[in-house]
Amino acid sequence: MTVTHGPETAAAILDLCAIPDVDRQACTRMLGTPADPGTQRALETLDARWRDAAAPALTQLDGVGENQWIEAILRFAPVAAERLERSGVSPAVIEATFADIGKQMELHRRTHGGFGMDAWSWVLLHLSGLLFRLGRLQHHLHRESPKGPWIIGLHIPEDGPLDPGAVDESLALAAAFVARHFPDARIDHASCDSWLLDPYLSAGLPASNMAKFAARFSNVEPRDQPHDALYFTFRVPKGTDPATLPRDSSLQRLVLERIDAGGTWQIAKGVCAWPEPRA
Repeated sequence: MTVTHGPETAAAILDLCAIPDVDRQACTRMLGTPADPGTQRALETLDARWRDAAAPALTQLDGVGENQWIEAILRFAPVAAERLERSGVSPAVIEATFADIGKQMELHRRTHGGFGMDAWSWVLLHLSGLLFRLGRLQHHLHRESPKGPWIIGLHIPEDGPLDPGAVDESLALAAAFVARHFPDARIDHASCDSWLLDPYLSAGLPASNMAKFAARFSNVEPRDQPHDALYFTFRVPKGTDPATLPRDSSLQRLVLERIDAGGTWQIAKGVCAWPEPRA
């Protein structure tokens, strides 16, 4: 994991992670030099968290910066892919899952205007052996405590409409996938923690796919998180003046009108039943 990679091997790693063309040169340079101590520490952390379903979220690690995390993610990706293939996960599922690594670099550039990955802590889940892109959604198999129930965390990639039929199909695919690859993990429920579950959004756009998705969840617990609605709607950094943002869509207008009125956007966590695998 810490050796240098020549151009061909580096290109294969960047293809695996779907790294955008604009960022490939910088990533190739990273892989072509020995890993420094911070990157090595990040690699050791990725290895230690492999298939640890109760590992807490990691938002920082002393001595490891954003670029070192990027390099560690790239170096660990082929290791994780090989482990998944050995366990029987199809190359198509691995490819779909790891493509989000490049997507996060693309979104970083769109938001901040340059190279980076401010969502590196989110990407660690893709290399844990416990998160998979199956159809429209990403599914994260985890436990909130070492002896707690098994839960599927649902995440929504930014690459198309949230069509109810596509969501149903993704859940069915995931139920079969988990039953096949994790037969000892009896899923208690699925959950989602997102600004899309803010009740204000469903009330403002009741016929939208977002509202239909939110309606799947019960025991919804909102909490203030003012920036998420701006970030995910407009992909702008914190501190952006809402007055400078466009109002071209009904969603954009709803987000900004609530802020104009002195309201605060929230994120909410809700739960839904996990489907039985199809016979």
